[in-house]
Amino acid sequence: MTRIGREASVALAIARKDAIAELRGRQAVVSTLFFTAVVLLLFGFALGPDAARLAAAAPGLLWLAVVFSGILAVGRLHLLETDDGALEQLARYPVTRRAIYAGKALAGFAVMLVIGLLAVAAVGVLFAVDVVAAGPALLAAIVLGAAGVAAVGTFYAGVTVRLRAREVMLPLLMLPVLAPLLLGAVKATVAALGGDPFGELGAWLQLLVAFDVVMVVAGAATYGYLLED
Repeated sequence: MTRIGREASVALAIARKDAIAELRGRQAVVSTLFFTAVVLLLFGFALGPDAARLAAAAPGLLWLAVVFSGILAVGRLHLLETDDGALEQLARYPVTRRAIYAGKALAGFAVMLVIGLLAVAAVGVLFAVDVVAAGPALLAAIVLGAAGVAAVGTFYAGVTVRLRAREVMLPLLMLPVLAPLLLGAVKATVAALGGDPFGELGAWLQLLVAFDVVMVVAGAATYGYLLED
Protein backbone atom coordinates (compact mmCIF):
# COMPACT_ATOMS: atom_id res chain seq x y z
CA MET A 1 0.00 0.00 0.00
CA THR A 2 1.34 3.43 -0.91
CA ARG A 3 1.91 6.18 1.65
CA ILE A 4 -1.13 8.10 0.39
CA GLY A 5 -3.21 4.94 0.62
CA ARG A 6 -2.10 4.34 4.22
CA GLU A 7 -2.93 7.92 5.18
CA ALA A 8 -6.36 7.63 3.55
CA SER A 9 -7.05 4.39 5.45
CA VAL A 10 -6.05 5.99 8.75
CA ALA A 11 -8.17 9.07 8.04
CA LEU A 12 -11.22 6.94 7.24
CA ALA A 13 -10.71 4.85 10.38
CA ILE A 14 -10.55 7.98 12.55
CA ALA A 15 -13.59 9.46 10.85
CA ARG A 16 -15.55 6.22 11.35
CA LYS A 17 -14.55 6.08 15.02
CA ASP A 18 -15.62 9.69 15.64
CA ALA A 19 -18.88 9.22 13.76
CA ILE A 20 -19.76 6.12 15.78
CA ALA A 21 -18.92 7.93 19.03
CA GLU A 22 -21.12 10.84 17.99
CA LEU A 23 -24.03 8.56 17.12
CA ARG A 24 -23.75 6.72 20.42
CA GLY A 25 -24.11 10.01 22.25
CA ARG A 26 -27.68 10.41 21.13
CA GLN A 27 -28.36 13.21 23.59
CA ALA A 28 -25.65 15.33 21.99
CA VAL A 29 -27.03 14.70 18.50
CA VAL A 30 -30.57 15.50 19.55
CA SER A 31 -29.50 18.66 21.41
CA THR A 32 -27.62 19.93 18.34
CA LEU A 33 -30.57 19.35 16.05
CA PHE A 34 -32.92 20.86 18.63
CA PHE A 35 -30.69 23.94 18.80
CA THR A 36 -30.86 24.26 14.99
CA ALA A 37 -34.66 24.12 15.05
CA VAL A 38 -34.90 26.62 17.91
CA VAL A 39 -32.68 29.14 16.10
CA LEU A 40 -34.83 28.94 12.97
CA LEU A 41 -38.06 29.17 14.95
CA LEU A 42 -36.95 32.18 16.97
CA PHE A 43 -35.84 34.11 13.91
CA GLY A 44 -39.05 33.12 12.15
CA PHE A 45 -41.16 34.49 14.99
CA ALA A 46 -39.07 37.67 15.09
CA LEU A 47 -39.66 38.34 11.40
CA GLY A 48 -43.41 37.83 11.66
CA PRO A 49 -45.91 36.13 9.35
CA ASP A 50 -44.91 38.01 6.18
CA ALA A 51 -44.16 35.20 3.70
CA ALA A 52 -42.07 37.41 1.40
CA ARG A 53 -39.90 38.61 4.27
CA LEU A 54 -39.40 35.06 5.55
CA ALA A 55 -38.42 33.83 2.09
CA ALA A 56 -35.94 36.69 1.66
CA ALA A 57 -34.34 36.02 5.05
CA ALA A 58 -34.31 32.22 4.69
CA PRO A 59 -30.77 31.85 3.22
CA GLY A 60 -29.15 33.94 5.94
CA LEU A 61 -31.09 32.24 8.73
CA LEU A 62 -30.26 28.84 7.28
CA TRP A 63 -26.52 29.45 7.44
CA LEU A 64 -26.63 31.09 10.84
CA ALA A 65 -28.30 27.98 12.21
CA VAL A 66 -25.87 25.68 10.41
CA VAL A 67 -22.75 27.54 11.57
CA PHE A 68 -23.79 27.90 15.21
CA SER A 69 -24.87 24.26 15.38
CA GLY A 70 -21.68 23.22 13.64
CA ILE A 71 -19.52 25.00 16.20
CA LEU A 72 -21.16 22.91 18.93
CA ALA A 73 -20.85 19.66 17.00
CA VAL A 74 -17.25 20.03 15.77
CA GLY A 75 -16.01 21.15 19.17
CA ARG A 76 -17.61 18.12 20.78
CA LEU A 77 -15.72 15.72 18.48
CA HIS A 78 -12.45 16.84 20.09
CA LEU A 79 -13.82 17.23 23.58
CA LEU A 80 -14.85 13.57 23.84
CA GLU A 81 -11.28 12.39 23.27
CA THR A 82 -9.59 15.04 25.39
CA ASP A 83 -11.54 14.21 28.54
CA ASP A 84 -10.30 10.60 28.60
CA GLY A 85 -6.82 11.25 27.16
CA ALA A 86 -7.55 9.52 23.85
CA LEU A 87 -6.32 12.47 21.78
CA GLU A 88 -2.87 12.27 23.36
CA GLN A 89 -2.76 8.52 22.71
CA LEU A 90 -3.79 9.10 19.10
CA ALA A 91 -0.97 11.60 18.67
CA ARG A 92 1.57 8.94 19.73
CA TYR A 93 0.54 6.49 17.02
CA PRO A 94 2.94 6.13 14.06
CA VAL A 95 0.65 8.00 11.68
CA THR A 96 1.03 11.36 10.02
CA ARG A 97 -0.64 14.38 11.54
CA ARG A 98 -2.26 15.05 8.19
CA ALA A 99 -4.14 11.77 8.45
CA ILE A 100 -5.39 12.66 11.94
CA TYR A 101 -6.57 16.06 10.72
CA ALA A 102 -8.22 14.51 7.65
CA GLY A 103 -10.05 11.96 9.80
CA LYS A 104 -11.30 14.59 12.23
CA ALA A 105 -12.31 16.88 9.38
CA LEU A 106 -14.16 14.06 7.59
CA ALA A 107 -16.12 13.25 10.74
CA GLY A 108 -16.92 16.92 11.18
CA PHE A 109 -17.97 17.15 7.54
CA ALA A 110 -20.36 14.22 7.93
CA VAL A 111 -21.95 15.83 10.98
CA MET A 112 -22.14 19.22 9.27
CA LEU A 113 -23.69 17.73 6.16
CA VAL A 114 -26.45 16.07 8.18
CA ILE A 115 -27.09 19.33 10.05
CA GLY A 116 -27.16 21.28 6.78
CA LEU A 117 -29.60 18.94 5.05
CA LEU A 118 -31.94 18.87 8.04
CA ALA A 119 -31.74 22.66 8.32
CA VAL A 120 -32.67 22.98 4.64
CA ALA A 121 -35.71 20.76 5.21
CA ALA A 122 -36.68 22.82 8.26
CA VAL A 123 -36.36 26.07 6.31
CA GLY A 124 -38.52 24.66 3.55
CA VAL A 125 -41.27 23.77 6.03
CA LEU A 126 -41.09 26.75 8.40
CA PHE A 127 -40.53 29.50 5.84
CA ALA A 128 -42.55 28.03 2.94
CA VAL A 129 -39.49 28.02 0.64
CA ASP A 130 -39.39 25.62 -2.31
CA VAL A 131 -36.03 23.97 -1.58
CA VAL A 132 -36.75 21.01 -3.87
CA ALA A 133 -36.80 23.21 -6.97
CA ALA A 134 -33.32 24.51 -6.14
CA GLY A 135 -32.06 20.95 -6.48
CA PRO A 136 -28.37 20.33 -7.21
CA ALA A 137 -27.38 23.99 -6.86
CA LEU A 138 -28.57 24.16 -3.27
CA LEU A 139 -26.99 20.79 -2.51
CA ALA A 140 -23.65 22.02 -3.86
CA ALA A 141 -23.80 25.07 -1.59
CA ILE A 142 -24.59 22.90 1.43
CA VAL A 143 -21.78 20.42 0.69
CA LEU A 144 -19.16 23.13 0.14
CA GLY A 145 -20.32 25.12 3.14
CA ALA A 146 -20.29 22.06 5.37
CA ALA A 147 -16.76 21.19 4.21
CA GLY A 148 -15.52 24.69 5.02
CA VAL A 149 -17.03 24.76 8.49
CA ALA A 150 -15.59 21.31 9.22
CA ALA A 151 -12.11 22.31 8.00
CA VAL A 152 -12.01 25.48 10.09
CA GLY A 153 -13.76 23.91 13.08
CA THR A 154 -11.39 20.95 13.23
CA PHE A 155 -8.34 23.21 13.33
CA TYR A 156 -9.67 25.63 15.94
CA ALA A 157 -11.14 22.83 18.05
CA GLY A 158 -7.59 21.52 18.25
CA VAL A 159 -6.38 24.99 19.25
CA THR A 160 -8.88 25.42 22.07
CA VAL A 161 -9.44 21.85 23.25
CA ARG A 162 -6.99 22.16 26.18
CA LEU A 163 -8.20 25.60 27.26
CA ARG A 164 -10.50 26.04 30.23
CA ALA A 165 -12.62 28.57 28.36
CA ARG A 166 -12.81 26.47 25.20
CA GLU A 167 -16.59 26.86 24.86
CA VAL A 168 -16.11 30.63 24.64
CA MET A 169 -12.90 30.72 22.64
CA LEU A 170 -13.96 28.35 19.88
CA PRO A 171 -16.73 30.55 18.39
CA LEU A 172 -14.65 33.71 18.94
CA LEU A 173 -11.84 32.24 16.85
CA MET A 174 -13.97 30.53 14.22
CA LEU A 175 -16.55 33.17 13.35
CA PRO A 176 -14.16 35.83 11.92
CA VAL A 177 -12.45 33.20 9.75
CA LEU A 178 -15.81 31.87 8.56
CA ALA A 179 -16.97 35.30 7.35
CA PRO A 180 -15.98 34.68 3.67
CA LEU A 181 -17.64 31.28 3.77
CA LEU A 182 -20.84 32.71 5.22
CA LEU A 183 -20.91 35.38 2.51
CA GLY A 184 -20.37 32.88 -0.27
CA ALA A 185 -22.77 30.30 1.15
CA VAL A 186 -25.58 32.80 1.69
CA LYS A 187 -25.15 34.33 -1.77
CA ALA A 188 -24.99 30.90 -3.40
CA THR A 189 -28.13 29.84 -1.53
CA VAL A 190 -29.94 33.01 -2.60
CA ALA A 191 -28.99 32.35 -6.22
CA ALA A 192 -30.00 28.68 -5.99
CA LEU A 193 -33.39 29.40 -4.44
CA GLY A 194 -34.04 32.25 -6.88
CA GLY A 195 -33.18 30.24 -9.98
CA ASP A 196 -29.91 32.16 -10.52
CA PRO A 197 -31.39 34.86 -12.80
CA PHE A 198 -28.13 36.86 -12.91
CA GLY A 199 -25.77 33.92 -13.41
CA GLU A 200 -23.97 34.51 -10.10
CA LEU A 201 -24.16 31.01 -8.68
CA GLY A 202 -20.99 29.75 -10.35
CA ALA A 203 -18.86 32.58 -8.98
CA TRP A 204 -20.06 32.06 -5.39
CA LEU A 205 -19.53 28.31 -5.60
CA GLN A 206 -16.00 28.96 -6.85
CA LEU A 207 -15.41 31.17 -3.82
CA LEU A 208 -16.56 28.34 -1.56
CA VAL A 209 -14.28 25.85 -3.34
CA ALA A 210 -11.29 28.21 -2.98
CA PHE A 211 -12.06 28.77 0.70
CA ASP A 212 -12.34 25.04 1.35
CA VAL A 213 -9.06 24.25 -0.42
CA VAL A 214 -7.14 26.96 1.44
CA MET A 215 -8.54 25.94 4.84
CA VAL A 216 -7.95 22.22 4.31
CA VAL A 217 -4.37 22.74 3.15
CA ALA A 218 -3.61 25.16 5.98
CA GLY A 219 -5.24 22.91 8.56
CA ALA A 220 -3.44 19.78 7.38
CA ALA A 221 -0.10 21.60 7.36
CA THR A 222 -0.39 23.05 10.88
CA TYR A 223 -2.63 20.67 12.82
CA GLY A 224 0.27 18.49 13.87
CA TYR A 225 1.77 21.27 15.97
CA LEU A 226 -1.42 21.42 18.04
CA LEU A 227 -0.94 17.82 19.14
CA GLU A 228 2.51 18.44 20.54
CA ASP A 229 2.79 18.84 24.32
